[in-house]
Amino acid sequence: MSELIDNAKARQAVLKHLILQLHEGKAPQEVKPQLLRLLGRVPYHEVVAVEQELIKDGVPVEDILRLCDLHSAAMKGALDSSGPPELPPGHPVDTFRKENQALIGELELADRLFAEIEALPEEADAEEPLGHLRVRFSRLADVGKHYSRKENLVFPYLEQKGITGPPTVMWGKDDEVRAAVKGALEALAYSGRVSVGDAKGVIDLVLRPAVEAIREMIFKEEEILFPMCLEKLTDAEWYAIARQSPAIGFCIYDPVEDWQPEGPAAETETASPAAPDRLQFPSGSLSPVEIQTILNTIPFDLTFVGADDTVRYFTQGRERIFERNRAIIGRKVQMCHPPGSVHIVQRIIDDFKAGRADRAPFWIELHGKFIHIEYFAVRDEHGTYLGTLEVSQDLTGKRALTGQKRLLSYE
Repeated sequence: MSELIDNAKARQAVLKHLILQLHEGKAPQEVKPQLLRLLGRVPYHEVVAVEQELIKDGVPVEDILRLCDLHSAAMKGALDSSGPPELPPGHPVDTFRKENQALIGELELADRLFAEIEALPEEADAEEPLGHLRVRFSRLADVGKHYSRKENLVFPYLEQKGITGPPTVMWGKDDEVRAAVKGALEALAYSGRVSVGDAKGVIDLVLRPAVEAIREMIFKEEEILFPMCLEKLTDAEWYAIARQSPAIGFCIYDPVEDWQPEGPAAETETASPAAPDRLQFPSGSLSPVEIQTILNTIPFDLTFVGADDTVRYFTQGRERIFERNRAIIGRKVQMCHPPGSVHIVQRIIDDFKAGRADRAPFWIELHGKFIHIEYFAVRDEHGTYLGTLEVSQDLTGKRALTGQKRLLSYE
């Protein structure tokens, strides 16, 4: 019947119907044969279009996020990305793919260690192979850099082109993988004699699910995300991504060559028009260089979101609290946060715009530090809302201060 379904809209309608069957509880192994029989091989962009349409139709992102792995299980072997194109070394997608190859190598080593432990007699001590698994999962934790480059450098360009559903779903899955790897490392933190039975339990409940979660994300990237991005993004955009990637870092694999497109695509950053020597304020004047340096010297992070919810500016101080890249400039602030916290961001902005609030403070413990985060409504002299200012500061040292300090000393 696949030869009868040669129209893109008809294929997408059938694909949408099959995905909805998954949402209604049908098993992936039941849906996959229907995909193969009715559609043959499904072009990757049609999968993206259908999931985007489902979100537009009101299917909650949380539902698509929860069932994303079911979608993948049903579509494995049915997706057609027409083979990965050859890319020059250093191209961001070439780097992503090589990182995935390195990750697969680590996953295979972990699988072998699982099998080694499962073959041990019950009375044996599993501490040594578990120690090797600690090394493997410590390396797998590097996947966070891979995901961060994807989320903060690649997704903004997709969003600019109207592709918002798949990045939102994939970011949510990224967070699930991060949590799974973190849980695996916590489970492996114990040192000492471990029974084979306990080790098998840890493998089944924590370690193997983390391995499979990474494996599933590699499939989604290789079969759907990368082909879509290569079709949608320009060389100039890839070059901007390549230039900003080292600031985030790489996952296990470190690219050995810098990539630069030929021709005008490489000229992605042009000088700004000449600005006046000094900007006059009611309390004095500053040059643009002085303004930039002052803002980057103050001991906290500032991010300004305009009245249209678009990120307009952030400081670039020496001590960063949260990751920021120039790719977020011009991006909707709702798309700069994980799906689980977007509703909080939206409520703050809505309350600021409606005049119900002018500030929203938070404080958290992060990596042993006490971080204070506060959002301020920015209004002009007439009370008109101009945007939101996020101010983040590491207060760990100041929180511990006692007594007085009156003598000069440099610390």
